Amino acid sequence: MKMTGRCWMTALGLMVMTAACAAEDATQSDKPTEEIALIKRDRTPITEFTPRELEETVDNLVSAINQSGLEPVQMVILLKHLSTFFEPIATGANRAMGELEAVGNVLGPSTQTNMDSGTESQTLQNQQIANAIEDGAQGIGVSPYDSFNEVSIRNAVAEGLHVVTFDTDLKDSGRALYVGAIQEEAGKLGAETLIKLLPKGPGTVVVHGDTSTQWYDGSQRTFGVLDALGKTGYTTQVVQAVFINGQENFDLDQLKTLLLNADPPVVGMIGVFNISYRCVMAAEATDRLDIPIVTFDFDPKTAEYMQKKRIKATIVQRQYYEGYLVPYILYGIQHIGLEATKQILRPLMVNESGMVDEHRVNIGVDVVPADKFQAYNDFLDQIGSIQ
Repeated sequence: MKMTGRCWMTALGLMVMTAACAAEDATQSDKPTEEIALIKRDRTPITEFTPRELEETVDNLVSAINQSGLEPVQMVILLKHLSTFFEPIATGANRAMGELEAVGNVLGPSTQTNMDSGTESQTLQNQQIANAIEDGAQGIGVSPYDSFNEVSIRNAVAEGLHVVTFDTDLKDSGRALYVGAIQEEAGKLGAETLIKLLPKGPGTVVVHGDTSTQWYDGSQRTFGVLDALGKTGYTTQVVQAVFINGQENFDLDQLKTLLLNADPPVVGMIGVFNISYRCVMAAEATDRLDIPIVTFDFDPKTAEYMQKKRIKATIVQRQYYEGYLVPYILYGIQHIGLEATKQILRPLMVNESGMVDEHRVNIGVDVVPADKFQAYNDFLDQIGSIQ
């Protein structure tokens, strides 16, 4: 039985609105004036991994909002699903909505489909957007799947809703802003991290990525890796990552075949998604324990291999901050306007070339070497962001 609509949604932390206190009538001078409740953030622990510029930018946004006269904002944050990679995003979004006393939900399916195995998740997200419009939401934060959801976002914008994308962008959907890593830059950083670990060439570097145009952000990250490696003289071979449930072994077989047959021999591997740990599994299966491996994200299996020093470094996308920043941006747009909000966010809107990107908020990534695993894990634990 196919389940669609709200019956398939899971809400994380319904935040009940409380009205800001208003001043008593000025003519009633004998009564004390009540103070307006201001936004107060929970303080983030300061460690070597705390993104201080990002934290300072949020503080500046809160200060501007507090001066605007607070009114409640109804919003919804839509995730692709509620497990693994998206758990820290949900944590951040719920925390921000609680601090803002916003009305709304963090929603997503408990399981996920993709375009190769069905469109239930994509259809559900379209229904969630339609529900948000019907329910009178003022803002939507959404991690869209692909162009399948573009029309729904356009409809929301046409109805006057502010839409902010995160994790994955749909730049032609009419969304106000994108929040997340700039994927090509992140890919280049991952490649540069691996290059420092490679032996002198010649040799083949395996890239476990995605070069298809269907997934724009995934391909951009992969192309960033290839661009950086292409300047080194190493041979690169891309293995198309497989996300379909039940086809993990097929994915591993691709990697193992290349490890056994590449010419020149493989000297390094980089995986650019949260399933990057499969590079280690393939290297172990082919007895290539000498190969340096760099991965992306902080999946539990990735963390396990980092503890064993089988992964030399991983590039983490700061999912918690993706979720945390989006409600604050939606709240800011509603209270002080889009342009004023963008002006405050400007320190985070600079691209690799030093130019301001008017539509993308770059929250950066963390480069976590294996010897910093425990320190980084402790930081995530402090902010409640471990997957």
